[in-house]
Amino acid sequence: MDRVENVHRFRRHTVQVAEAQRRMEEHLHVLGVEEVSLENAFGRTLAEDMIAPEHMPHFRRSGMDGFAIMSSSTRGASPESPVLLEVIDNIPCGDVPKSEISPKTASRIMTGAMVPDHADAVIMLEMTEDFEEQGKTYVTIKKEIQPGKNLTSIGHEMKKGECVLQKGTVIRAGETALLATFGFSIVKVYKRPTIAIFATGSELLPVEAPLCPGKIRNSNSYMLAALIREAGGIPLLMGSIPDEADKAQALILEAFSRADFVITSGGVSVGDYDILVDIFQNWEGKMLFNKVAMRPGSPTTAGVWNDQFLFALSGNPGACFVGYQLFIRPVILGMQGMPNRYLQSYTAFLGEDFKKVNAFPRYVRGKSYIREGKLFVEPAGMDQSSVTVSIKDSDCLIQIPPGSKGMQQGELVSVLMLKG
Repeated sequence: MDRVENVHRFRRHTVQVAEAQRRMEEHLHVLGVEEVSLENAFGRTLAEDMIAPEHMPHFRRSGMDGFAIMSSSTRGASPESPVLLEVIDNIPCGDVPKSEISPKTASRIMTGAMVPDHADAVIMLEMTEDFEEQGKTYVTIKKEIQPGKNLTSIGHEMKKGECVLQKGTVIRAGETALLATFGFSIVKVYKRPTIAIFATGSELLPVEAPLCPGKIRNSNSYMLAALIREAGGIPLLMGSIPDEADKAQALILEAFSRADFVITSGGVSVGDYDILVDIFQNWEGKMLFNKVAMRPGSPTTAGVWNDQFLFALSGNPGACFVGYQLFIRPVILGMQGMPNRYLQSYTAFLGEDFKKVNAFPRYVRGKSYIREGKLFVEPAGMDQSSVTVSIKDSDCLIQIPPGSKGMQQGELVSVLMLKG
């Protein structure tokens, strides 16, 4: 059977983006768990709930530089009738108070220091006057202070036994601070998936090669590697696939032994040299989808082999970028136990006319901006799927619905945010 017959036998059945994602979900599984040090946990996903082993704070803490007092000592205090208290202690951060407070005494205290027994308030240093007399220090208070003023109670932020961070939380700076506060020097996180990346096409040159007529450098593999790292995955650059189906399939199957799943870019259309068509024609695994109702990248194809994904993305960089965002990024995040793995959708105003006619929903690489308190979006540049330059300027995908007349400036559109 020649190649043309094979192409005709490779029947494509169009599915919507949501249906393609649903089919992926049926085969998506979280990877195993490993322990890492806290200093190496940034960007990783917690594999267990973290429970507070103690109160936070675990001692009564001063919220100000000032004096720890019994609030009842200040009853009736005014500029005309100030209260005079003897200063019996000086408590810097990290020290334990040496003396208990009585109705006639106060302790000088620093912000964050441990409040002495019987004190139930801290008065700001700026609200007092102190002086020495006969070898003793006194503080003058000219205002009544309420109980609990400038004092953080035990467990004010979190009680012992409460959940500090839930399973599935991505560890960023704030999460790292909490984990360190509670002494979690080692944390259990989901393993990071390793993804093998192949490029197809006899027109591709290595990045370091000089240009020559009819050839282009392989940018997709490096773009995909960067996107994979951004999502927490580990990319394996595997080079190019030869234009021979048997050899190409052998390379892909061998890559499954080294990676959690495989991505190819290019070779998935219906031309005479689209090698992935031949591979999926004789695919021993399960085909998930081979055409998606979207532009760019409708030939995007996915299958599973021994419970491992094989994704075939378009060779056009714009389409490759969109296909990654809609299908591969969610898989990478899902393998790491992240519950919110799909791009978040917003509503925005279209900042300029979009006149292309769409048979399928179109995902336009866009840039967003705020004007008069409203979110606007517009194409980041030329919208052709072969264009690379606009990718770097994109912070969203503008969803243009199918139709025969495009959209007008000022109309509301759905937007998938890529950054922030």
